[in-house]
Formats: sequence, structure tokens, C-alpha cells
Amino acid sequence: MARQALGFLAVLQCLLTTSAARGLFERQQGVVISSNLPVNWAFTGCCTDQAYSPTLSGAMYSNSTGMTQESCIDFCASKGFVHSGVEYSSQCFCGNDNLTNFNASLSDCSMSCSGNSSEACGGGNRLNVFTSNQTATSPVTNPGFGLWALYGCYTEGTNGRALTTGMDVPGGSNNMSVANCVNACSAAGFVLSGVEFGGQCYCGNQFSYQSQPAVDGYKGCNNYPCNGNASELCGGADHLDVYGYNNTVPNPLVTTVSSTTTSLSPQTSSTLSSSSGTSSLAANNIQATSTSSQSSSSASPASAGASWSYIGCWTDAVGSRSLGYQITGNANIMTNELCMSECASAGYSLAGLEYYSECYCDTQVRNGGALATDPTTCITACSGNSSETCGGGNRLSIFRFGASSGSSSSSSVLSTSTSSPAKAASGTSSSSSSAVSASSTAPSWNLLGCYTDSVGARTLGNAINGYGNIMTNELCQSSCKSAGYTLAGTEYSGECYCDNSLRNGGGPASDGNTGCSMTCNGNTTEICPQYGNNNLMTVELCQSTCMTAGFILSGVEYGGECYCDNSFQNYGAPAPDGCTMACHGSSTEICGGSDRLNVYKYAVAVGSSSSSSTYPSSSVSSTSTSTASGAQISSTSSSSSTVSNPTSSQSLSTSTTTSSSAAASSTMAIGWYPLGCYVDSVQARTLDNGMQVPGGANYMTNEACAAVCQSNGYTLAGTEYSGECYCDTAFRNGGGPAPDGSTGCNMACNGNSSEICGGPNRLSVLQYHSGAAISTSSSSSSFLPSVTSGSATTTTSSAPTGLPSGWIYDGCYIDNANGRIMLNQQSDNNQLTVESCVQTCSGMGYKVAGMEYAEQCFCDNYIRNGAALSSSDSDCGMSCAGNSMEKCGAGNRVSVYSLGNLTVYQPPTVQNTSLPGNWSYVGCLTDNADSRTFPYRIVNMIENNTATNCLSLCSQFGYPAGGMEYSSECYCGDFSNIVNAGATMAPATDCDMACSGDPNSICGGGSRISYYAWTGAPLYSWNRPTGNAAGEYQFLIGGVVIPLVTSQTIKGKVTFLEKFGTGAPNTTGAYELDLAELNNFTAAWRPMHVKTDIFCSASLTLPDKAGRQINIGGWANDATYGIRLYTPDGSPGVAGVNDWQENVNEVSLQNGRWYPSAMVMANGSILVVGGEEGSNGAPVPTLELLPPAGGVLYCDWLDRTDPYNLYPFLAVLPSGGVFVAYYNEARILDEGTLQTSRTLPNMPGAVNDFLAGRTYPFEGTSVIMPQHAPYGDPLTIMVCGGSTPGPEIALDNCVSIQPEVAGANWTIERMPSQRVISCMTALPDGTYLILNGGQQGRAGFGLATNPNLNAVLYDPSQPVNQRMSVMANTTVDRLYHSEAILLQDGRVLVSGSDPEDTRFPQEYRVEVFVPPYLLSGDARPTFNVSNTDWAYGQSLTITVTSGNTANMRASLLGAEASTHGNSMGQRTIFPAFSCSGTTCTITAPPNSHVCPPGWFQLFLLDGPTPSISTYVRIGGDPGSIGNWPNFSDFYPLPGV
Repeated sequence: MARQALGFLAVLQCLLTTSAARGLFERQQGVVISSNLPVNWAFTGCCTDQAYSPTLSGAMYSNSTGMTQESCIDFCASKGFVHSGVEYSSQCFCGNDNLTNFNASLSDCSMSCSGNSSEACGGGNRLNVFTSNQTATSPVTNPGFGLWALYGCYTEGTNGRALTTGMDVPGGSNNMSVANCVNACSAAGFVLSGVEFGGQCYCGNQFSYQSQPAVDGYKGCNNYPCNGNASELCGGADHLDVYGYNNTVPNPLVTTVSSTTTSLSPQTSSTLSSSSGTSSLAANNIQATSTSSQSSSSASPASAGASWSYIGCWTDAVGSRSLGYQITGNANIMTNELCMSECASAGYSLAGLEYYSECYCDTQVRNGGALATDPTTCITACSGNSSETCGGGNRLSIFRFGASSGSSSSSSVLSTSTSSPAKAASGTSSSSSSAVSASSTAPSWNLLGCYTDSVGARTLGNAINGYGNIMTNELCQSSCKSAGYTLAGTEYSGECYCDNSLRNGGGPASDGNTGCSMTCNGNTTEICPQYGNNNLMTVELCQSTCMTAGFILSGVEYGGECYCDNSFQNYGAPAPDGCTMACHGSSTEICGGSDRLNVYKYAVAVGSSSSSSTYPSSSVSSTSTSTASGAQISSTSSSSSTVSNPTSSQSLSTSTTTSSSAAASSTMAIGWYPLGCYVDSVQARTLDNGMQVPGGANYMTNEACAAVCQSNGYTLAGTEYSGECYCDTAFRNGGGPAPDGSTGCNMACNGNSSEICGGPNRLSVLQYHSGAAISTSSSSSSFLPSVTSGSATTTTSSAPTGLPSGWIYDGCYIDNANGRIMLNQQSDNNQLTVESCVQTCSGMGYKVAGMEYAEQCFCDNYIRNGAALSSSDSDCGMSCAGNSMEKCGAGNRVSVYSLGNLTVYQPPTVQNTSLPGNWSYVGCLTDNADSRTFPYRIVNMIENNTATNCLSLCSQFGYPAGGMEYSSECYCGDFSNIVNAGATMAPATDCDMACSGDPNSICGGGSRISYYAWTGAPLYSWNRPTGNAAGEYQFLIGGVVIPLVTSQTIKGKVTFLEKFGTGAPNTTGAYELDLAELNNFTAAWRPMHVKTDIFCSASLTLPDKAGRQINIGGWANDATYGIRLYTPDGSPGVAGVNDWQENVNEVSLQNGRWYPSAMVMANGSILVVGGEEGSNGAPVPTLELLPPAGGVLYCDWLDRTDPYNLYPFLAVLPSGGVFVAYYNEARILDEGTLQTSRTLPNMPGAVNDFLAGRTYPFEGTSVIMPQHAPYGDPLTIMVCGGSTPGPEIALDNCVSIQPEVAGANWTIERMPSQRVISCMTALPDGTYLILNGGQQGRAGFGLATNPNLNAVLYDPSQPVNQRMSVMANTTVDRLYHSEAILLQDGRVLVSGSDPEDTRFPQEYRVEVFVPPYLLSGDARPTFNVSNTDWAYGQSLTITVTSGNTANMRASLLGAEASTHGNSMGQRTIFPAFSCSGTTCTITAPPNSHVCPPGWFQLFLLDGPTPSISTYVRIGGDPGSIGNWPNFSDFYPLPGV
């Protein structure tokens, strides 16, 4: 629980600080206070402490083996605290609190430290306190950093968290700081971050549960220093210090005008500009409320951030839209902010919302759209936020980006001008709708006039990129101001420049305002001037201009024209001639011709991390027509370079560029420049650090990725697969430019379809340069591409020397006739020689090396695609870049060297034979990178993708459709996926790429799948019963708590244990449900009590005579050591009086544990396994026994797999030993030593991710399959569901193993749906019910979604893959912290769901699932059994009082406790059973390995129909647990 601060006072009371006092303590106790305390620290006394009102409320940690006084002091001092306290031998607490409770006897603080037995480390609820003589620095509120700014102090919600997602930070709550919380939220894709209670971090994208700014301002947030940094504050009690990303506006947004708070309403055209009575928050343009009262209103428009303004309710018509571009895909979650964000990302300055869920964008209002005469017609609440309006029927709520607060009216702002643009003489906007002003200047900005500029010598030196399509004067002014500049200038409609002084001789234009004539892209009523004339055009000037504007292609035409783009448009293609016109600015250069472009491509040198004053070499091509779709650019630069005579003939090298509708990025942030398309691999990342952008993968753009990389200190950014972002400071794992150029970077960004965000195993890479922009000078001309005259010079080549032994030259081979002849291209090398390429390939283990185009090196083990020798070896005539005497291929010519015989593979063909199983080739199937045909993509087959390998995986995991794409990718799915994706068959020639693992076979192509179908017997068969045969859910009773653990007692009642803090505030932590009192709510629920928090603990029913329940471990501090016992009493309809017993000072675990598992062993002891230290602390990778026997046992396998191994699955094996499944691993422990006796194969995960986890937090569920007399069959254990790391896609399979069998492996069975955080319950007929959970996510608060409402029945008596039946559905979401247990009447009690997520309710209702065996109408059998305490192998007599004994069976089901998918104690046994008339004989299981000692429900089954069960004990109490613990607090003990 959070520590309650007592405030900060300068004077410490009752402190024993004198040396005499310290000496008295040492002599009295005989335990030494260390003489080596850190400087300035001294012992101050023995303090009382309480777990729920701690004396020291700052950081804390525990160390069961290494705690000392010095280590605790060092820990606290490092966090900035002045008090350090050691407690209970191994616990350390810190604080700056005023200490007044030194009223404990010194003898109470005498427990030896776990790390030094000669030192005293407090006692039970007693602290040895040490104090520094340094004055505690009063912590301050962090104002924010980077793109994150402080919003204020907010209260928690009225019924839930203000920010609903709790977040761990590295190092746990002890390391909490504002920065750590903000970074954790940012990495998870959230835009709001809040710190609270000193050590808690919460994230979200909006406020929930009516959270509001604290009425007492920051007072409520000034109580708790951050556990990880005591110099700053981390909120208070139920008060959050909230930080927002990049001007995110908290919802609801309110502004203040003249000290009156009003909501933004549809009747006003409000903007987020400063006004009277408002105060600006740090680093934001968002206005804070400055009054103590807030007015509320019905739904109204909100704002997505600075510079967006609501401009009114406008008319619209379906046939002639007022805004022409519709954003789709967000109908169910539409908000004002989302629409504005989408429009801004797409480059539009107007955003309009209509009819609650529709979003439209544009740069102007079209088709006669006008302000509605009745503004109240825009009153439809948004689908994603009912407190906002999203237009109405044929009505648009329109917002504008960049509008000035001084705009005269909405209509004048948006009306289309029919006259020539005019210039205003001052900074005020013209009120005429036909006028175009030079600037509607922002407050405090004054218009200076039209000034000259030059690309080569900027008047204002700092470019602001990213707003080209929506540029306005106000936006430029605001951006310059935010960057700390006092001068702002707009140019060429969409460019913005800033500075603090005029440079390079820039000044007022000689022709006045004549040259400033271009309207702004974002506001056609404003002027954003052009460059001027084109009389000074040069190649270098055009290249510089295009690069500054964010383009990678530049083209010069007609002597003085410059064009830019990121891809070729409108079918532009190489031209044989026509580029003959001299540049206007340099008669020695060629600048295209009439309808002819000289095209240059920008390519930054790989690995460069610093600013460069020169440009690397670019490829040049002559291209017909004007192909660039970017703006035409003219210039006034005077830079020039010396190149060839323009009249000379040209020899141009052509660079192939793939056309794409999306560009790499044209609106990049300052200092970021594109490097191109780079290779990547999941196993060996080119950029090592995966990042989330605000809003998550659906909002990915190159700009967003670059921003998050820059904010985290990285200089390289790369986007991949439409929605992934990676960062680094250097290229790694051999990553470099893709061998196929930009071909593989073909996927549009999720957040902006006009940009490219990499592709499959391809990164769109950007690099940051510290300068505001890369500039060029006259000295850099030699680095620029130029058109040279004359033909190639003939040189005499020399034979390479120094080749590795055995390597020989094989000849000049033609490349690209049927595709690439070699793979594995290395990074381009401007020092390439034959020797260096061969040595590189040889060193990597390849047998073939190829050199091409002077500086390219390829490695392979053969050459491909029917490679043929060129007609002349002289065709490989390009000199090596590093040795002009050697030849390194040429364009589409490869100089090939090999070790041994050279193998040439012919063009690949479809593999139709030797396929695994019953797969058949169907054809070439279309695929779409934005919407994949098949859902499962395997990317780790870089060198071994074949039809055999790929399809074997698909069928193994139960997928009957699959295929290969792009050589190295494998896809699996269902036939329905093809229909749902709209995929169609493509021409067979579209699938033309050789498999990475078989050059003779085809593995698809670009966006093409070599599609195969399973044509044999179905891989799976799921039954779909209906009516009573499907079972049914029924409401049982309303609950009083949201349980964390449920368990039925041997008296037939059900105990509910809850975690503290998420339920109703007046609950007692524990309740017992009497199923006989369901019609009397008060009598049904008996309040019980626990002393510490059972959050994420383990539970069992003990084998003692009373059938006591035990609960082990918990949330934090004492709770993690807690052992709680309850002796069931009462009877159905008769309330019991016993309660939970607990005293951590008498009975406790040796290691504190959070998320442990527990199991009754064959010898009757309790085995406790794993966990964490508590409150997101360090791992506890140990085992221990209860009652305590020896110490704890360290397990490296638990340490190694933390934190993915929590709540491991345990089972006693019939042959002896203990089975443990944890994360995705399993092993068998020797039951005597508890050391590993056998390691089992890893559990399969998803078909495309073997790292999927099965235990918490990727939480699956597990059961032990039935055991049948005479118990000769191996035991089977099954685990179902779980999730994958990263995208956290829930698993759709169960895996089972017989661990005792030699060579055992896992069997995979596909489930009808994906399932995570689910439950599984054994039924008396030997079947299992799988239920609850979600279909995406993982275990944890707010971390799972898409609830799975369907129940599945698993019948192990049926053949594998035919065992599952799709049963009835519930209407109740059961997500994190749900449970399911078997009742004595054969129904399944279903409870809980504590998601802490505004999307899903906190669930108090209790249901039952009624299996079909109770809906058939058949009567239950009844019986009497007099002996309920059975010995192993004992024969017992049962009298059947009703039912047909001819085919009657008996089953025994272990008493279970359900939590987190773990049914602790579950076991199903079918003992030997026979009848003569109504007298039947049952034989108890033979030993404690087949049946561990404990309590079992005994059912008789007449056909499928079960009786009411009776609890029986089998095997007694061999561990004498009934005599433990022998303390009066736990009397009376039940005995054995």
C-alpha cells in the first residue's frame, strides 16, 4: 500500500543522537551498530512502524541475504533521503518525514541483519533509524522536459483511476521519477503520464472517471518526493502530477476568458490563444483554468492542440462535400482530437466532423459550403467521446489549423478569393473576404515587409520543416517563437525560416512587395512569398533546395527550372536524348532541356553521424517529361561549380527508382534527413531500440518516429512495416542499404498514407544532423553529381593478388535478366577492391563473391536465376572504386569469383512435389502490406524458407492455408482469411522470387504469395452444439467484492479473497458465500477479514482433518511474507464464525513473494515456488517448503526467465518428481532435492512467435488430464492460451505433454478462438471447460482487450484435434482477475474481472455455467458414503440410493483455488468402481504420487449426469500440517 507522508519538518523529535545513547544501545543489546556508517549518518533510535501507515514513506527494498545498515543508508542517500530505516532483518525504508514515534524499546530492534549477523536490522514492525546531518532538500515539482510538459495536479477519478493504465518503470517503484514514468508511458504509446504516492506511475490518452484539476492547485501534489529522486515531487495521496506529450490537450478542455471558465461551444469561434484571465502552462500553448469554479455544458467541440480553432457549424451535402477528403476506419472512436490529428497528418488545414462518427479534411471549404444559420444543428455527440459534438445531419463541426485569434470571422477566413492577392500594410487581417493578407500576425509579432532571400545564403538561417501543406504566417511565427527566435519568414507558400538577426546581406526587396506574391498553402487569404526569378539556377542549387524541403529527388529543366519529389510520377522515364540546355546560373552545367529533366537522387553516406558540408555522390538520369509532383522551385542563388561543356555528349549512369504513391517523407522535423531503404531482420536488428510513437502504431509517420528517437537521444530513426519505429546511434548487425534499392520499402505509413514507412524487413531510415540544415558551399562542388563529357577512358587492368586460397575468377555474368543473380549485398564501399570483396565473403562463410558497379559487393553460395556469361568479359569494364587497375563489374554486370566449382541455378519453378502432408499448390495470390491476406507472418526464415518448411509449420499449428512471399516470408491462416481480405488470384508470373532456402523453387514475389491449400483430412474439427447441448450461463447473485481468489470449502461454501484498493472502500478483504442463502443477500455474504493485502497470492486446501484453506504471499511489505489460514465451519444455511488467522511476526515465508504458486507434495509438505519481492520488485527465484524445512533453494531457471515465469504451473508426477511449467519452458524436479532431474522441450507458442509465454504475464491456463485406474497410462498435462510479446496477440492453441515419457514432446491443438487471461475448470465427467479472458493483450491492469465471451468444452476422450466444442456465450466481460471453480452440484461458478480499464466494467456479478449434463432432464444419482477419510488403496462401500448402477462411474476432483488461470490443487481421478445392485465398491488411489494427499469431491455419474458431490480426504496428513503452526493465534489446531 502507498505510504502516508507525515510532512517535512526541520526538527526531529526524540532522536537518540548522542554517542552515549548509541553506546548504551550497543551494550544493552550486544548487537553492534556499525562503526563504518557512511559519513554524516548516525543511529537515531528504534521507531514503531505499521504496514499501512509506514513511518518512512519514501523508497524501499528488501534483500533476504544481503541487507546491512550501510547498504540501506547508501540506498536512501542515493535517492536524496535523509532518513534510512532497517526492519525485520531484510527490509530497508527511506524518507524525509518528521519522525515522532521513537517510543519502542531498544530490545525490539535487535534482529540481526540478513547480510551481517553482527548488526541490528530492526524487528517486527520496528525500525532501526539512521539520520543524515544534511538538511533535506525540499522537493520541487518537475516542470517537464523535452516534448513533455506539466499540465497540473489532478485528482483521481470518483470511481476509478484518472489515468487507467498502471505502468512499471525500470527498477520498480523504488526508481520512480518523473522522467522514468514519462518515458515508460511514451514507450507504450500514451500521451498522458501521471505520478502519484511517490512510487506509482499511470498512463492514458484521456482523463477518466470525472477526474479534474485539483481545487487546491498543487497543494495536494506537494506531499510525496519521488522514490527514485527525492529532489522532485511525485504527486500525493489520490493526487497526480500529470504530464502531457507535445501539447496534448487533457479532456475535457476548458479555457478561461476574463476569469470566467467556459467550455468551448459550437456557437463561438474560439482559439487557444492567450487572453485575459488565463495562464499558460510550461512549454505549452494550452491554457490553464485560472478560476476555482468550472462551468459545465452539454457536449461541445474540443481542441487537439495548439493552433487548432473551432470555426463553427457548416452546411454539407452528400453529393457535393464541403470538405473533400474523408478519413475512414475510426467510426466507433471518433473525437474532435482524433479527426484533427488525422487531417494534420494527411497535410490538411481543415478538419470537420459530421453525424457523430465521420471525419472530413481539406484546405478550403468547397461546393458552396457555408456557416449554418442555426449553429445548434451541430449537436450530435461524438462516438468516441460523448462530451464532445461531432456535427449533425448534413452539418460539419469544422476546426482550422493555424487560425489567428484575430481573424475577423469564420466566413472571411475560408472564403475563396476571386481577385488578385493583395498585401496588407500591417499585421492585422483584412476584413474583406476577397483580400489576401501578408500576415494575420500572431500576438506580439509585427510585419516588416518583403525581404530578399537566397538558397545558398539564407537571410534567416533556420528552416522549420513539417508544415508545408498547411503553412500559414501564424504557424511559422508560433514555431519560430517556440524555438526561441524573434524573426520569422514565410517563403514559397509552404516554407518557414527563423532567426534572431538578418544574415548574408538579406534586406528589404528592391521591388517592394512585388516578389512576395504566393499565397500560403494553409490559408489562401495570406501571402507566403516565392523565391524570385530563375536566372541563377544551378544543379547544386536545385539539389540543396530539394533536400532542404525534405525531398530525395531533384530535377533541373529548361535551363532555369527546378523540381523535387520522392518518386517519379506520371510515367516519367529515361530519355535517349534532349538534356542539352545550359543552366542559367552556370553555363558550364547542363540543366535539362525542353520537356527533359536531369534527375539527381540524394543518398547520405552510411553511418555518418555528424553534420556535413558536402553532398555524397548521387545517381543521374535523363528523364522525359516533367515527372516530379512536388513544387516547381526557382532560385536566386549565385553558387556555381565547374563541370563539362554543355554541348558535349553525355554518358549517364541510370539509377532505377520504383515509383510509389507514397513518399518517404516530405515534412521531416528540423535536422532529420532521409538515408534511404535499409535491410533489417527480426533476429538481428539494424537499429536496436524499438519505440512507440504517441497514439501507438496506428499513428506511425516518419516524423513521429524521428521525434521519439530524438527525444530519447538517438540520431538514427527507421520506420518499418507501416507501424514500427526503431532508433539507434549507429547501424548494427551488418545492416545497410537494401540491395534492391527502395523496392522493398513499399508500405505506406499507418498514420499518413502519403508516406512510406519501410516494408517487410526493410527500414525507411532517417539521420539527424545537429545543424539546423545541411548547407553547401562553393568548395563542395566536387562532391555533387555532374554531367561529364566524352566516353570512358580505357585503362589496363591488373589481375587481383592476395585472394584467399582456392578462389578463382569465373567471368563476367549478366545480372537482372531474370532477377538478381546474387543475394546478400554488402554496404557500398568507395574503397572496394576484388580482394576486399572476396575476403569479406570468405570471412562470412560464402563460396561466391561478386563485384558490380565499381563499389558493390555481393556474397552467396551460388549464382541464381539462370545467370549467363556476358558476351564479352570486357562488359565488366568499370574500375574498382578502390583500385583503378582492377575491374568490378558494371551496370547489370557482375565480376564473379568462387571457391571451388561454381553452381548456377536456373530460374525457380513452383514446388509441386515432395510437399509435406496433403498440401497442394493453388496459385499466385495477392497480398497487401496494409491488410495482410493471412494473419500469421513468419519472418525468421531469412535463409531457410521453402514450401516444405513453411507449410509444415502451418499444418503443425492447425492452419490449412498458407504460402510464401518475397523469398523469405512464410504466411499461415484459414481459407476465410482470403475472402475477408478480398485477395484474388494473380498471374502466375507475378510470383517469381526464389525461396531463400531453395533457389530452384518459387516463394512468391512482391505482395504476392505462392499459395498452397491443405486438401487432406481436416486439420481440426470443432463441434458446435446448440440448445441445451451447448450449456448455458445463468446469473447467480450480485457480488460484494471483485475477487482475486475463489475456492470452495469442504463445507460447501465459497471463499472470496480480494485485493486492497480496487473494490468498494468499506469492504473487509474477504467474504464467504453461502450458496444455500442466495435469496437472502445479507445472509449469503458473510464478512471475513485479512490483515494484509492478498493481491496476487497463492491458495490451497490443506490435507489436514479440518480442510483448512491457506493463502500465501501478497502485494508488498508484510503481505509478501503473509501466511493466512481459515478453518471452514458452519454448514449450508448456517453461518460460520471462524475467520482468517494471520500473524506475520509468528508465521511467515522465508522469502517475501508476490505471484507465487503452491502445491501439496506427495509427502504432504507445501511447495512454494517463485514470485517477486512485491509491488513490482525484483524476482524471488527460489523454492521453499511449508511448514518450514531448511532454507530456500535458488533456481537459476526462475532467475533467467523473470518476469515471465510468475504463477508457474505445478504437478506431482505418478512416477515421482515435480513437473514445473514456467514462461515457455518446462522441467521435472527431483522431489527429494528439488534440483532439476530433466529438462523438457520448450512449449510451442504461436506459429509466428516461439517466444510466446504461457504463465503470467502472458497468462495461459493449465490442467492435469484425467487419471484412470489402474493408472498405467502416462500422466498428461495441458496448457491453453497465452500471448506473444510485442503485439501481444493471444494464442489460439492448447499444448499438452506426457512428461514422464522418454523423448516426450508437446502436442498442439488449435482452439476455436484466441484466448489470454482465461480460466479452465475440470468437470466431473472428465471434460474441461475453458472460459473467460480476452483475445488480445496480456495479464495486468488495462492490458487486455476484445473479451472472449464464449465457453469451450474440451473432451480428452475424443481424438486429438476433435476434442473441442463451441459452447454458450455469456454477456459479461471477464478479463484480468477472473475465476472459475467447480461447485458440488456440478455447475461452474464464474466470478471477477478487475481490468482497471474504462473500456470494461469492474465486475461484481457472480454467474454459473450450467454444463449440458445438467440440462438433459435426467435425474441425478444419489448416494451415501459413511467413511470420508480414506487410506491409499482402501476399498470402501457406497450405497446408491437412486440411479442406474449398470454403467455408473465415480470421479474424484481435487479441491481447487482459482486465480490468474491457475487452478491450484486441481486433479481428476477415475478410481476403480463396481456395483452389485445398489451396493458399490470404490477403491482409493494406490499412492501419494498418483493422488497427492488432500481433499477431493466424490461424484457418481449415471451416464453423463453427476450427483451432488461429497468431500472426502485421501491419504491423510503425512506432513502433519494439522499440528502447524503451533501459536495461540492459530488455535485450535485441527490435528492430523
